Amino acid sequence: DLKDEKQKARMAAGRAVLEKCTMMLLTASKTCLRHPDCESARANRDGVFARTRAAMEQVADIVTDVAANGEASVRALCIYSAIRDFKLNLSPQCFVQNCMSASRAGCADDVTPLLQLIVEQTEDFTDSPYTSHERRERILQMVAQAQQETFAMMSLFAKQQQCRGPSGREELDAAISRTSQCMDEIRKELHVTAVEVAAESLRANGDHALLRALKTAGADGNLELTSEFAARLHELREQLLETSQLLRHVSGMEPLEITCAHAENTFRAIGPQIISAAQTLALHPSSKIARENLDVFCESWESQLTDLAVLIKEITDVFEGRRGDKRTHLSLPRPGKHSSNLKPVKPVKLDAEEQVKIAKLGLELRLLTADVDAETEKLSSRDGGGEVTQLVQSLSSMVYAIYLFTRGEGLLKTTNDLFQQAEVFSEEGIRLCTALRTFSMLVPEEDDRSLLQVEAGRLPALCQQIQLACRTPTHGKV
Repeated sequence: DLKDEKQKARMAAGRAVLEKCTMMLLTASKTCLRHPDCESARANRDGVFARTRAAMEQVADIVTDVAANGEASVRALCIYSAIRDFKLNLSPQCFVQNCMSASRAGCADDVTPLLQLIVEQTEDFTDSPYTSHERRERILQMVAQAQQETFAMMSLFAKQQQCRGPSGREELDAAISRTSQCMDEIRKELHVTAVEVAAESLRANGDHALLRALKTAGADGNLELTSEFAARLHELREQLLETSQLLRHVSGMEPLEITCAHAENTFRAIGPQIISAAQTLALHPSSKIARENLDVFCESWESQLTDLAVLIKEITDVFEGRRGDKRTHLSLPRPGKHSSNLKPVKPVKLDAEEQVKIAKLGLELRLLTADVDAETEKLSSRDGGGEVTQLVQSLSSMVYAIYLFTRGEGLLKTTNDLFQQAEVFSEEGIRLCTALRTFSMLVPEEDDRSLLQVEAGRLPALCQQIQLACRTPTHGKV
């Protein structure tokens, strides 16, 4: 029973490899015994042995609690963690501490290498041949804007350190907010780009026509046609490898990051094994075991494509802060109405009339939901209202995720996840405060404007309390 989510993900990846390799090893070994002089059959079998040994070593390392080799370097390659660390260094508390310190170094200096790392990592998206021209240009513009805002923020930070006073604090806070917003926009654009590339990869492999053509060419003993289809499979494999790498950049959670790496390794290994199995069948078209062996490897490829589709949905759910449903914001249950206090309802059999009635109610609920979404879109389209709406929805989703954690459910699994979510919540709360102050200037009624400003003024203190609570060393210890 593993408690660490990263270890669970690594164990799941290792078990998946072992389960799939069980049948592969059987058919590959039989094929090699049936055709001992066939070089492609030996290469196919040796590839399965290598994957099996690597998976067993990984499982053994997890059981003996040995750190994965290169795990730190893999994490450093992911842009979501770089953006997260960058935003943590932009927290107001961090800048206040550095303004009061004697050293001119600090958060501003920590931001520079992180910014450079983010710029370098976005090149994986802009250099990808599968990224559309429009997305590539938009990413480059956003990165340039983020660099400009960061340099402006650091300049204001240096000026405030020199004056050692409260003057210019509002200007610095606004610069911090703009820089943080630039990073959020980059993260969103990269997520959309990665999902688009992944969707295109799945469409290219969706009907499995290439695998069927490869099987047919091998069964006909057509080596030339087999080589042609193998080259096309190699191209699709490269596309899937690129897709897995981009998804890992935007995975948003370390367990999903490990799952993306597992998908990449699987496509990297299965592609050549399918080709070697097809070559064996083409050399021995009447061999029943060679045909069965190719079928097993093709099924593994198709299974991994299905897993990739599920992985894309999970990454999107994490990015949007939801648990797979269409709600963008959820309300907490009223006191005394928790599901734990409700009596279990006995299942009953509905007649045809009741089923029709429930179906009509469901349709009415869907229409009402569509009306609510339309009103939300109208609010978002107004000047200044879009950012407020998005921030409120994001905060609402975070609160619901924290509530689910208290019940042992949801995406937050460990106390560390809870504290990280609380820190992000406090940062978004400060952003909401800035957005509300800007939006309040557009409110025509003076009483409503004053009330909105008063409520917005309470947010910074509350958010700072959350940050202090999360960073107190005694929290989270037994």
